Amino acid sequence: MEEPKGIVKHILLAKFKDGIPEEQIDQLIKGYANLVNLIEPMKAFQCGKDVSIENLHQGFTHVFESTFESTEGIAEYVSHPAHVEFANLFLASLDKVVVIDYKATIIHS
Repeated sequence: MEEPKGIVKHILLAKFKDGIPEEQIDQLIKGYANLVNLIEPMKAFQCGKDVSIENLHQGFTHVFESTFESTEGIAEYVSHPAHVEFANLFLASLDKVVVIDYKATIIHS
């Protein structure tokens, strides 16, 4: 399979466990955001909390989006010691998680 070129997005949807204090969630979000400073292939990071009125979130409350230049960069990120250490802490705080990587396609109308 040919390596995708251009921007690749790494999306994580999360539902934190009941009883996790907001302060702890805020600290985890800050830790996730800091990975962009520690892992070179990670070019950008954005996150947010669900505000949809459609009620289709299936319990997921937060979205985390990281930007990479290739799927190889995502592979390097996933195996990076800073990510592995953070992921163990982060995932232990989650009730549900979905991760999707995709090559960003811009469609002009």
